[in-house]
Amino acid sequence: MTDDRQTDETRRDGPAEWPVSVSGVTESIVTTLGPNDLWNAAALGLHAGDPVTARTWGNTRTRRNFHRQGEGYVQFVDDPVAVADAALSIVESEEPILESAAAWARVTVERIDAGTEGETDWEAWALRPVESSVVRETIPTIDRGFGAVVEATVAASRLEVADYDEADLRDRLADCAAVVERAGGPREREALERVREHSTW
Repeated sequence: MTDDRQTDETRRDGPAEWPVSVSGVTESIVTTLGPNDLWNAAALGLHAGDPVTARTWGNTRTRRNFHRQGEGYVQFVDDPVAVADAALSIVESEEPILESAAAWARVTVERIDAGTEGETDWEAWALRPVESSVVRETIPTIDRGFGAVVEATVAASRLEVADYDEADLRDRLADCAAVVERAGGPREREALERVREHSTW
């Protein structure tokens, strides 16, 4: 598949490099092809290592599509609204690459472990890039509001999970909202509203 926004840095045919350095747990959005021939976008935390790994929790579209297709597109974005929507709602499109992607990698996935935490089943996956591209390069800036949005999506996604204390989660969400109010910009504020819309917060 080709994409008009691919740059000369696109790498194909066999193993490829990640387009960014993956350290700690790097937040990303993954798109996977569903049985309706649409690409589903979801948040995915990438755990640094060789290979890079990730976990799916519950019977999600991403998990099912990983089993069906054995691959997906991992994307690195700098738009907090895209992060909030992917993390907490159903986002589907006809193309695999998001408009907000600054870089992406098409990866093959292999299930390497599985288990249950509390009442939730999880599966661990090894992700190996076979094609990657840097769409645009920007001067990095640090915005505490963006990080607060990411934390808010995590807390909001756990509100109805029995293994987590709802009062603690709501306290975390209140803290995140305060950070966005103090340190976030218009997109972070909009993203926080999306978190409210997409969850029981």
